[in-house]
Amino acid sequence: MEQSAFEKIYEVVRQIPYGQVATYGQVAALAGNKRWARVVGYALHANPDPDHIPCYRVVNKEGRVSDAFAFGGGNRQVELLQTEGVTVVDGCVDMERHQWERPVY
Repeated sequence: MEQSAFEKIYEVVRQIPYGQVATYGQVAALAGNKRWARVVGYALHANPDPDHIPCYRVVNKEGRVSDAFAFGGGNRQVELLQTEGVTVVDGCVDMERHQWERPVY
Protein backbone atom coordinates (compact mmCIF):
# COMPACT_ATOMS: atom_id res chain seq x y z
CA MET A 1 0.00 0.00 0.00
CA GLU A 2 1.35 3.43 -0.93
CA GLN A 3 2.05 5.94 1.83
CA SER A 4 0.03 9.14 2.01
CA ALA A 5 1.77 12.52 1.69
CA PHE A 6 1.41 13.09 5.44
CA GLU A 7 2.95 9.68 6.23
CA LYS A 8 5.93 10.44 3.96
CA ILE A 9 6.36 13.82 5.66
CA TYR A 10 6.21 12.29 9.15
CA GLU A 11 8.79 9.69 8.13
CA VAL A 12 11.22 12.47 7.13
CA VAL A 13 10.55 14.57 10.23
CA ARG A 14 11.28 11.56 12.48
CA GLN A 15 14.78 11.47 10.94
CA ILE A 16 15.75 15.07 11.79
CA PRO A 17 18.52 14.63 14.36
CA TYR A 18 18.42 15.98 17.91
CA GLY A 19 19.82 19.52 17.97
CA GLN A 20 19.18 20.15 14.27
CA VAL A 21 16.38 21.64 12.16
CA ALA A 22 15.09 21.27 8.62
CA THR A 23 13.08 23.68 6.49
CA TYR A 24 9.56 23.04 5.21
CA GLY A 25 10.98 22.89 1.67
CA GLN A 26 13.73 20.49 2.68
CA VAL A 27 11.20 18.15 4.30
CA ALA A 28 8.96 18.43 1.23
CA ALA A 29 11.80 17.49 -1.13
CA LEU A 30 12.90 14.57 1.04
CA ALA A 31 9.28 13.37 1.21
CA GLY A 32 9.19 13.22 -2.57
CA ASN A 33 7.79 16.52 -3.84
CA LYS A 34 9.65 19.81 -3.51
CA ARG A 35 6.33 21.67 -4.01
CA TRP A 36 4.83 20.25 -0.81
CA ALA A 37 6.16 22.95 1.56
CA ARG A 38 2.61 24.03 2.49
CA VAL A 39 1.51 20.42 2.76
CA VAL A 40 4.35 19.94 5.27
CA GLY A 41 2.87 22.78 7.32
CA TYR A 42 -0.58 21.19 7.24
CA ALA A 43 0.83 17.79 8.16
CA LEU A 44 2.78 19.16 11.11
CA HIS A 45 -0.23 21.08 12.37
CA ALA A 46 -2.16 17.79 12.34
CA ASN A 47 0.72 15.81 13.91
CA PRO A 48 -0.91 12.73 15.47
CA ASP A 49 2.12 11.79 17.61
CA PRO A 50 4.14 14.81 18.80
CA ASP A 51 6.15 12.63 21.20
CA HIS A 52 7.65 10.72 18.26
CA ILE A 53 7.31 13.18 15.35
CA PRO A 54 9.40 16.22 16.36
CA CYS A 55 7.59 18.83 14.30
CA TYR A 56 9.22 21.60 16.32
CA ARG A 57 12.45 20.87 14.41
CA VAL A 58 10.92 22.27 11.20
CA VAL A 59 11.36 25.99 10.48
CA ASN A 60 11.00 28.24 7.45
CA LYS A 61 13.83 28.79 4.95
CA GLU A 62 15.16 31.76 6.95
CA GLY A 63 15.19 29.67 10.13
CA ARG A 64 12.20 31.45 11.65
CA VAL A 65 9.99 29.50 14.04
CA SER A 66 6.25 29.34 13.49
CA ASP A 67 4.00 31.85 15.26
CA ALA A 68 1.24 29.25 14.90
CA PHE A 69 3.20 26.32 16.31
CA ALA A 70 0.50 23.72 16.89
CA PHE A 71 1.66 22.61 20.32
CA GLY A 72 1.92 25.83 22.30
CA GLY A 73 2.87 28.70 19.98
CA GLY A 74 6.24 29.97 18.77
CA ASN A 75 7.58 30.36 22.30
CA ARG A 76 7.05 26.65 22.97
CA GLN A 77 8.87 25.77 19.75
CA VAL A 78 11.80 27.98 20.81
CA GLU A 79 11.86 26.32 24.25
CA LEU A 80 11.93 22.83 22.73
CA LEU A 81 14.72 23.76 20.31
CA GLN A 82 16.80 25.49 22.97
CA THR A 83 16.47 22.43 25.20
CA GLU A 84 18.30 20.56 22.42
CA GLY A 85 21.04 23.20 22.25
CA VAL A 86 19.74 24.94 19.12
CA THR A 87 20.66 28.63 18.98
CA VAL A 88 17.53 30.77 18.53
CA VAL A 89 17.79 34.58 18.47
CA ASP A 90 14.67 36.71 18.04
CA GLY A 91 12.67 33.69 16.87
CA CYS A 92 15.25 32.69 14.27
CA VAL A 93 17.48 29.59 14.31
CA ASP A 94 21.16 29.89 13.38
CA MET A 95 20.83 27.83 10.20
CA GLU A 96 24.57 27.67 9.52
CA ARG A 97 25.05 25.84 12.81
CA HIS A 98 21.88 23.81 13.09
CA GLN A 99 20.43 22.97 9.65
CA TRP A 100 20.27 19.26 8.96
CA GLU A 101 22.67 18.48 6.15
CA ARG A 102 20.91 15.42 4.75
CA PRO A 103 21.28 15.41 0.97
CA VAL A 104 18.14 15.53 -1.17
CA TYR A 105 18.12 12.90 -3.91
